[in-house]
Amino acid sequence: MYLSKEEKENLFAKHGKDKNDTGSAEGQIALFTHRINHLTQHLKNNQKDYNTERSLVSLVGKRRSLLDYLTKKDVLRYRAIVKELGLRK
Repeated sequence: MYLSKEEKENLFAKHGKDKNDTGSAEGQIALFTHRINHLTQHLKNNQKDYNTERSLVSLVGKRRSLLDYLTKKDVLRYRAIVKELGLRK
């Protein structure tokens, strides 16, 4: 896979509570964002890869759902993760 175990641990350590905190909303959003960026680069080179395009749309929807959940749960955490990842709505 394009993302090694160490890279995932670094991602979760940076955005979650620690490297083993894989279930937090912030960690999941960061992981989805990394995957979305990777798939976007892939689709720039392979425009007719419709399966990847479908996966990308699905990931964007999952990330949006988590962001909506975080908005309802704690607005400050939502604003922090959006600013940290450079997302916009």
